[in-house]
Parts: sequence; C-alpha cells; structure tokens
Amino acid sequence: MKRRDDLPDWMWSDALAALDRVERLHRQLFQPRHASTWEPPVDVLETVHEVLIYVALPGVEAHDVHAAIEGAALVVSGRRTLPRALRTAAIHRLELPQGRFERHVALPPGRYGAVDVSNEQGCLVIRLHKMP
Repeated sequence: MKRRDDLPDWMWSDALAALDRVERLHRQLFQPRHASTWEPPVDVLETVHEVLIYVALPGVEAHDVHAAIEGAALVVSGRRTLPRALRTAAIHRLELPQGRFERHVALPPGRYGAVDVSNEQGCLVIRLHKMP
C-alpha cells in the first residue's frame, strides 16, 4: 500500500511507465510486417451511400497510391519517401515510417462501384460507392 506522502513519486513513476508502454506500442504498430513493407493505420466508416477509409499517410499524394478491391478487402499500396528537398537534411528524429506500404482492409459486406482516392485533412481518403 502506498503512503499518502509517496503519492507524487508513485504517480510520476506510473506516468513514466505508461509513456514507456505507449512508445513501445507505437514502435510495434509501425514495425514492418514483411521484409520490405509496413502497414499504415486506418479508420473505416460507413454511411448510407458509401464506405470511407481514412489512411494515415501524411505527405503521400492520392495519385501515388494504388487502391483496389480484391475479394472482400480493399488493398491500399504505395511508397512513402522523404521529399527530395529533405533527403540531404540532418535527421534528428524520424518516427513516421518510410518506404513501401501495403494494407489489406476487410470491407463491410456489400457491392461497391467506383473507388475514389483523395487527400483530406492530412489523411488519404478512399471512398467506395455502394451499389444497390
């Protein structure tokens, strides 16, 4: 049992331990799944008329991404690289993954028509239009 006068010390210790756990989870999330690819995080939302997939790919333009429906999944692939102007910069910290990415996203049941890919609020947005 922690004493009342130890409260600030153990709270600080617990906060640091929680931050350490979060950083470890962050590193695990962005570990390569295969020798040469990584998986970006996604959100999948559904409206009456479409399914929206938000992919966290800052700095990646929509025209540089391949998005295709394969069976019951959407496959999103491409490459994230440092902008040419920054390739000679001194890197002090690099946490956003670079290189080839590929993500297979299970889709809600249904039939989909057009696949539109755009950039919106720092994310890649893929719109799958539902077919009747």
